[in-house]
Amino acid sequence: MARSKAFDENEVLDKAVNLFWSKGYNGTSAQDLVDSLGLSRSSLYDTFSDKRTLFIKALQHYRTKMGGAALQMIKQSDNPAQTIKELFKMVINDSCNPEIPKGCFIINSMVELAPSDPEVAAIVNGNAQDMEDAFYQAVKKGQESGQFSTKSNPRAVARLLFNTLSGMRVAARSGMDKKSLDDIVKSQLTLLS
Repeated sequence: MARSKAFDENEVLDKAVNLFWSKGYNGTSAQDLVDSLGLSRSSLYDTFSDKRTLFIKALQHYRTKMGGAALQMIKQSDNPAQTIKELFKMVINDSCNPEIPKGCFIINSMVELAPSDPEVAAIVNGNAQDMEDAFYQAVKKGQESGQFSTKSNPRAVARLLFNTLSGMRVAARSGMDKKSLDDIVKSQLTLLS
């Protein structure tokens, strides 16, 4: 008779996200997983098979949880200019918060693994497309309401917004300060009007 799990898989995935986010995939050892997740090696490997499978599940979990929240924020907005500004402000606040790992787990994974791992690339590229599509809808709504200039193609602007957001995450991971990040956002928002 199979034993039931004595742990909450979502809690374990949250812990795995934080560990991989902090140390990266290659910097995380099997012992780090056991120590940080609070599971025995046998429970860890019985549930997730191996480190890579756990990483993929953690990346998908993060995408659903964090990416889904950002997408909903953009999609449900009645004020695209304010929402985009708030989203960039959240990125800056998270990036400058010493309690949160630097960068973004998806963006960090894109830099570390996507060039050599097609499954990781598919996850990060799917997230990028979702964010671009949400920005596109926000830009179109902003252009239609007169908040944004109509001189630029909304798809091109959406790509620029996502690229700026991603670049800020990478820059924050390498130590860019809050003032520099604020300057980037101010310049980006000026381009929209």
